[in-house]
Amino acid sequence: MNDFVLRERRGATLIITLNRPERRNAFDLEVRQSLAEAVLEARDDDAVKAVVITGAQGVFCAGGDLKSLSEAKRPVYKDRDRIRRLHTWFHELVNLEKPVIAAVDGPAFGAGFNLALACDFILGTPAARFCAVFGRIGLVPDLGGFFLLPRIVGLQRAKELVFSAREVDAEEARALGILYRIVPAPSLLEEALALAARFHAASTEALGMSKNILNRSFNLDQNTLAELEAHAQALALHTSYHDDAVSRFLDKQPLAFNWSAKPGKDGAA
Repeated sequence: MNDFVLRERRGATLIITLNRPERRNAFDLEVRQSLAEAVLEARDDDAVKAVVITGAQGVFCAGGDLKSLSEAKRPVYKDRDRIRRLHTWFHELVNLEKPVIAAVDGPAFGAGFNLALACDFILGTPAARFCAVFGRIGLVPDLGGFFLLPRIVGLQRAKELVFSAREVDAEEARALGILYRIVPAPSLLEEALALAARFHAASTEALGMSKNILNRSFNLDQNTLAELEAHAQALALHTSYHDDAVSRFLDKQPLAFNWSAKPGKDGAA
């Protein structure tokens, strides 16, 4: 672990902070490796119920580190392998069976845009800006952009954003469905943590299976989705969380998970 990606626990939420502001939190080898480690920690630690990803000092992530890319002279197949290896950990992030929230202030460009899109919810300040910047330097989207962007904004709008490589401000990002909510800059992390805490009292198993199936829903037919639904529901019916919820309901006690209730410090409703 290095100081370029910080990890901090707030109750049952893991905060992952890109922390290389002198390079605008751009991706380089050290950042990618540390992100991979943080994602695996979130995946493997049962005490982690939600994740917040953010950037330090008014920048989410400016994308790839062009300086390091230009200095590295590799055979073409090595560059192919480098991109393919990104997806080893990025696949784990996209399909992490826990809620993931991006807290975006300032630019989320290129791979940084796609890192935000990999999260389940994106909160942004009025200064948040998004850009599939690759076309400006003669590149194609990487880090999952081809998969993620059209699923959120639709195919025609995704083509427009990729072909034009133009910036999208916070208000347009909200209108396009990229931003879940715009929040004041001073309270960005607080708002992201409050949203994450709402999931602390939920069934991680049920949320995780729901996310897994929803992520596949654009690629599968109705019958296949029905089979996945049946499998997931059978598993959920046999969890201790469901047993406890049924007991609470029958005893006329409040359920553990109540989205409308203000979460406490530990995330409990």
